[in-house]
Amino acid sequence: MEHPKETVAAGRPAADAAPGNWVDGAAPHRLRPYLRLARFDRPIGAWLLSWPCWWSIAMAAREAPTGWRWAVTGAGANGEGLPDPILMVLFLIGAFAMRGAGCVWNDIIDRDIDAKVARTASRPLASGAASVRGAVVLLTILLLVSLALLLSFNRFAIGLGFASVVIVAIYPLAKRVTFWPQAVLGIAFSWGALLGWAAFTGELSLAPLVLYAGSVAWVIGYDTIYALQDKDDDQLLGLKSTAIKFSANVKAWLAGFYTIAFVCICFAAWLSRVPTLPFAALAVAAGMHLAWQVADLKPDEADDCLAKFRSNHTFGILVFLAVVVANVYGGFLLYR
Repeated sequence: MEHPKETVAAGRPAADAAPGNWVDGAAPHRLRPYLRLARFDRPIGAWLLSWPCWWSIAMAAREAPTGWRWAVTGAGANGEGLPDPILMVLFLIGAFAMRGAGCVWNDIIDRDIDAKVARTASRPLASGAASVRGAVVLLTILLLVSLALLLSFNRFAIGLGFASVVIVAIYPLAKRVTFWPQAVLGIAFSWGALLGWAAFTGELSLAPLVLYAGSVAWVIGYDTIYALQDKDDDQLLGLKSTAIKFSANVKAWLAGFYTIAFVCICFAAWLSRVPTLPFAALAVAAGMHLAWQVADLKPDEADDCLAKFRSNHTFGILVFLAVVVANVYGGFLLYR
């Protein structure tokens, strides 16, 4: 049984954390508030941040790697097909670091508001389990890790990475002034669709721009579902969100944004020369998953909203597999 003093020092587990996660079960008690602050007990956000990066790297696999120092030999005769595994690892680490940094910054700005919302009252800064000074130290560490990873890329990608900092910084303030904070999050969270391509090729083209647009629409959709959990509290506090704006028509809006996301992702795959037929055959499953989310969503049930939000990890996997398998299978057909 946990000692009472340790419980106070470590704070309470997050309301939306999965039971039995490694932070609540195995991490040292004194570190738990700060690991929770960076959301290491809830990695779903880092995965959702990773997927646009990995989609972009996978789609860029048929491009000449002018901006990266190593590429895997894929299925095609010219070494095309498979995404670069080193880039994938770097972007995954970067996603956890940047998502953690964004969450720490968000909680520093929102600590007074979080204390008044049932779902977020247990967050380390809102509950007093972590100090603002400690949060700033953690933020600095996470930003330095992100910077070190970014500096391993080419100059174009480095500049592109720095361009996203302002968007990340202003996101916590968006819900105070606009009903579209989910759009601001989408602009920031989808940046990897541009950065992944730039890190591999040293440039941008129409394909990553279209993929970026699709990812922004996807983020607006799934973060609207997430925001449904806090709709009543946000209205009482005078905060804004697409969940409030869309209100009774939320399913129609979600269907619209998810349709835009799916169409743009498929168009980006076509522009990047991913073999059409094998991609389309596999992408159907991803489209059906989005349709299921909208059809089965229960907007007034917080647990269901959280489950649907988390299920977007499956959508990310399906799109990634569609691109990779299509590249490999299509490469064998073209070059055998």
